[in-house]
Amino acid sequence: MGKVRILNLDIDNLSLTELLAKLETGMIFTPNVDHLIKLQSDSEFLQAYNTCDYKLCDSQLILYAAKFLGTPFQEKISGSDLFPAFYQYHQKNHDIRIFLLGAAQGIALTAQNKINQKVGRDIIVASYSPPFGFENNFQECQKIINMINRSKATVLVIGVGAPKQEKWLAKYKDLLPGIKIFMALGATIDFEAGNIQRAPKWMSQVGLEWLFRLLCEPKRLWRRYLVEDTAFFSLILKQKIKNYMRKKHRYSTQYWQLFQKMWN
Repeated sequence: MGKVRILNLDIDNLSLTELLAKLETGMIFTPNVDHLIKLQSDSEFLQAYNTCDYKLCDSQLILYAAKFLGTPFQEKISGSDLFPAFYQYHQKNHDIRIFLLGAAQGIALTAQNKINQKVGRDIIVASYSPPFGFENNFQECQKIINMINRSKATVLVIGVGAPKQEKWLAKYKDLLPGIKIFMALGATIDFEAGNIQRAPKWMSQVGLEWLFRLLCEPKRLWRRYLVEDTAFFSLILKQKIKNYMRKKHRYSTQYWQLFQKMWN
């Protein structure tokens, strides 16, 4: 399995077909541009990434960056494409039993019902939408762990946003002995429930999915896409000319934090 180095992360160079054929155990993260920017300054997030088994290119912009660097990917594998392909691939495999963790109250249950109807069996065995701030509540985390273990699920799909979902998995995965496959898939549960609309396919294919999401949620996402993530392009250029060093980005991170304080 080949890897492509993008900034401080080695991303697996796999096709979706290859991944589905070989995936029996392991933890999957799906890095996008926002992840890569956060990974420049968040050491806990980077440590969580270092514990996962599969890192998949979840961004057309990263795909373009890899080609620019001379190390192209076979294809983009976004979490929202991987998950439906995964449950359809295992439609008749009764060893695959999935627990959905994430989204707002009731959304995970809606996704569970819709997926089971599509697959024709209860491949999603249980679901739970945790309250805001659950990751800082030990009792709530213990409750979630008990729910997952009681469900007899063999696959856990968590979608509570990055870096929260990746850090939670890195911290608690060893307390979930029945889970063979862990997937941190962001808004995928919302997509499956129909709670959030996915970008048109053409926008995703040309690297404009970020613009679609920005237009849908401008108040929440404008800083991420229009300020924070723009540093990605200069960092890729530095990597191209062999001048990328992770520590150099800390200045821009500190500058952004100062900007936030001034803005607020």
